[in-house]
Amino acid sequence: MSDVSSGVLQQPWQARLRERLSDQQVADFARDGAICIKQLLTPEEVALLREGIDANLAAPSPRAKVASRPDDPGRFFEDFCSWQDIPQFGRFVRETPLALAAQRLMQSRTVRLYHDHVLVKEPGTRQRTPWHQDQPYYNIDGMQNISMWIPVDPVSRAATLEFVAGSHKGPWLMPRTFMDNQAKWFPEGSLQDLPDVEADRAAFPIVGWEIEPGDVVCFHMLTLHAAGGVEGPNRRRVFSVRFLGDDTRHAPRPWKTSPEFPGLADELPAGAEMDHPLFPLLVTGAEPTTATS
Repeated sequence: MSDVSSGVLQQPWQARLRERLSDQQVADFARDGAICIKQLLTPEEVALLREGIDANLAAPSPRAKVASRPDDPGRFFEDFCSWQDIPQFGRFVRETPLALAAQRLMQSRTVRLYHDHVLVKEPGTRQRTPWHQDQPYYNIDGMQNISMWIPVDPVSRAATLEFVAGSHKGPWLMPRTFMDNQAKWFPEGSLQDLPDVEADRAAFPIVGWEIEPGDVVCFHMLTLHAAGGVEGPNRRRVFSVRFLGDDTRHAPRPWKTSPEFPGLADELPAGAEMDHPLFPLLVTGAEPTTATS
């Protein structure tokens, strides 16, 4: 893998991070498990990402799926793990300050790419993304992790990603299928069930933001979150990229994770660092520096 950036390019990135990501936001992320960094990305970087999402829509991978019901007037498209196949995604991860922002927010010496996830809700999509945590669906343990949710279209407050502040501090909650609410990961009863947030929203510290292209929503993989459908003629194209920090370890599961990494358990034992070509090292060092792998 090539360097994340040259030494020359890092200086503008560091200046941009100092301007866009404050110490207070770092503290807010540790407290709440979710923040929004306004205008972290340039219009050129957003255009690169938009081009990649449209390329993904035109040629989905075998992992792609439609996550809305057949009678939904819209369409909710998802795809995973395409950074190696779609050049714009690989460039976007390497040629923007995202990994350096992840390093600061995770308070981690190292940053590894975990995976990418495209989520597109076409105009009129009613399908909500129900309340859930991400990490129970994954094959990892550890607390130093981060997801970045990056729309390339404006997103209204009604359609945005929402979070229950502080829920990343635990416990792990039962992961279920979004369409039929089945426990297909951890055995039924082995984890605490999700609270019914929608039944009493006022009882929960819910946070969320209206989003413009260039904004980046950052959240911990255990933060409870959900999203609405999209109203009217609006489209919501989102790229989500996940990063891992120092304490993350491989946790093979006896079930199919989402996404799955076929054959990984044969190459990476339980409890091992995520040192594998699927998860390239992007940043290393007490001060943000680049590394190759």
